[in-house]
Amino acid sequence: MAGPAPKDALGALAEQLRAEDSVISPHVRDAEEAPALGLLVSVGPRAAAAPAAYALLIETIREGYLLHYGYPRVVVGADRDLALLAGDYLYARGLERLAELGDLEAVRELSDLISLSAQVQAEADGGRLADALWLASAVAVAVGVGDEHESAKVAVREGRVEAPAILCGVAREIASRAGIFDALARAADSVGLDLSEGRA
Repeated sequence: MAGPAPKDALGALAEQLRAEDSVISPHVRDAEEAPALGLLVSVGPRAAAAPAAYALLIETIREGYLLHYGYPRVVVGADRDLALLAGDYLYARGLERLAELGDLEAVRELSDLISLSAQVQAEADGGRLADALWLASAVAVAVGVGDEHESAKVAVREGRVEAPAILCGVAREIASRAGIFDALARAADSVGLDLSEGRA
């Protein structure tokens, strides 16, 4: 029997969290939005052997991030302390699933994403920069981490004002070469980011 498809990643996450019957379970809701970042990763060549698994783990980590800094889609209504604990749990869960796939390059990339996302939250317009980071990292997991992407992350670490535009530009170029630009555009739209400028 086939498992869930990439488009069902958020539903699969909700089902798994409910089944665990933990302190998180009462706060689990069915998401109304599409798992756009998971779908972006799932169409990349590096995810070809397990597209649904990649979609699920990316959306798991994304939900962890949103529990820390944004508006979660699946774990809703938890108090601040529980939300932070749930976020940490989902970070670890997603990275563990990725390690089980043997994709150490992607583990490093997403660990870096989690760290950089935390760093930029304290900065002016940090949410936009974090969204650009998420898009660029999703493309890197889907296609591969290259020098262009690593250079773009240096701009983030240095706090350069043009970092969002650099990240989006690199993501556009890599996604276009890999034939997954449409999926990138949908993911950018889902987070309200203008790919042409790197900002909303």
